[in-house]
Amino acid sequence: MNNYFIIHGSYGNPYKNWIPYLKSQLSKRKLNCIVPSFTTPYKQDYESWNTILMSYAKVGYITEETTFITHSLGGIFLLKFLIKNKVKVKKIITVAGFNNIQFDKDNSLYDSFYILDEKLTKISELCNEIVCIYSDNDPYIPMEKAKSFADNIKAKKILINNAGHFNEKYGYKEFKEILEYI
Repeated sequence: MNNYFIIHGSYGNPYKNWIPYLKSQLSKRKLNCIVPSFTTPYKQDYESWNTILMSYAKVGYITEETTFITHSLGGIFLLKFLIKNKVKVKKIITVAGFNNIQFDKDNSLYDSFYILDEKLTKISELCNEIVCIYSDNDPYIPMEKAKSFADNIKAKKILINNAGHFNEKYGYKEFKEILEYI
C-alpha cells in the first residue's frame, strides 16, 4: 500500500504549520495521506508515540511502499521506530530533523527519542531514499547539527535559507518547496 504519513514534532499536531497544506496537496494528487496525532507535551515519550504508530503498522498501513514526511522531533522518532521494529519503507523526508541535542529547557521531552548516532546508520538498510531539509537560521537546531544528522543517516541534504524552524512563526503555513521531493 502506497501511503504517505506526516509526523509532527514536539508541541505540534496535525493542524499546525505546513502539515494541513501538505496533506491537502497530497490529496489533490489522489495520494492517501495519514497524519497521526501524538501526545505532546503531556506524556510525550518514545513509548507512547511508538504505540500510536505501531497501530498503523499492525493493520498494514506501513509497508515497503510507504513514504514518511517528518517535522522536528518527528524525524528521530520515526528513525528509532523503524530501526527498533525493523520496518522497511520507501522514502523518508525529514524537516528540521535532529538527534541528541540538549535544549535549554524541556530536555525530558526529548531524551527517550534519542538513539546512538552509530545506530542511525542502520536506517540505510530499511529505506531506499532519505532527504533531510534544514535551515541556516533554525533557532532550535544549529545548522551543523542538522548536517551531522543528515550525514549519519546518509541523506540527501537540502538547505533552505532563512526558513527558521519551518513553522508558522517563520511563515510556513505552506511549504511548496517540499513538493519536489515527494
